[in-house]
Amino acid sequence: MPNTYTQLYIQFVFAVKGRESLIHKTWQNELYQYITGIVQNNKSKLITINGTADHIHIFIGYKPSVSIPDLVKDIKVASALWVNDKQLVKGRFSWQEGYGAFSYSRSQLDVVCKYIANQEAHHNKKTFQQEYIEFLKQFEVEYDVKYLFDFIA
Repeated sequence: MPNTYTQLYIQFVFAVKGRESLIHKTWQNELYQYITGIVQNNKSKLITINGTADHIHIFIGYKPSVSIPDLVKDIKVASALWVNDKQLVKGRFSWQEGYGAFSYSRSQLDVVCKYIANQEAHHNKKTFQQEYIEFLKQFEVEYDVKYLFDFIA
């Protein structure tokens, strides 16, 4: 669209289904590269990506030519297919339903990038569940705990 200008920064956070620790360090960077391509194919710019074995943080410069739900769905579906096609896990890999999407101003880029880069050290002190609930509270997002996490029984 001509004469449409945006500056939108969004951090997506979502977990492996059942919160299983399936993302292995040996192929984690390949997964991140693949997701980078998905983001770029959807006309957005990947700023940084990182996570742990059970969840991921994706920080992008968002172009609203694709809706956020469609973008996240594309990332989740295509990346899960990639993991499964390469047979990187025993059984079937999939992402948990739902996601967090949090917006930031340009002045916060450095802080968010450093936070995402330090995921491993950060999660030595705090669980993903604690982190996620802190995000929801910090951004004043109403939620019901019974719908937040789908843990392995």
